[in-house]
Amino acid sequence: MDDFKANKNQLDQELDRFITLLGDLLPHYHSLLEKDKLSEDELKRLGEIEHYLLGVNAKIIEIKKQLEQDLFGQSLNVYYQLKVQAIEGNPHSKLKLEKMRDAFAEALSAGEIINYN
Repeated sequence: MDDFKANKNQLDQELDRFITLLGDLLPHYHSLLEKDKLSEDELKRLGEIEHYLLGVNAKIIEIKKQLEQDLFGQSLNVYYQLKVQAIEGNPHSKLKLEKMRDAFAEALSAGEIINYN
């Protein structure tokens, strides 16, 4: 558990630093976008920033996709393993399965997950 706390704190610090750095870069990007006439250097800088931000956006999308897949996929994996064990008569698994069903139903009704069926 101590590793989790240390990792959580480090990740929180890194995310805060990322947000700060992005907050420093975006106003410069916006100011270049708003200018009517750009010098050659400003135009080059605008292109560099825009290219970089597109790359950052792609990385953010990839991280988000990985998190969603890992969290949802792992939850389903555990759910179906518990379901098999519950069918085999394991009372502990039946209880856990019921708790997971309740949690899924609550998340579904709260709009936290989407049912595509």
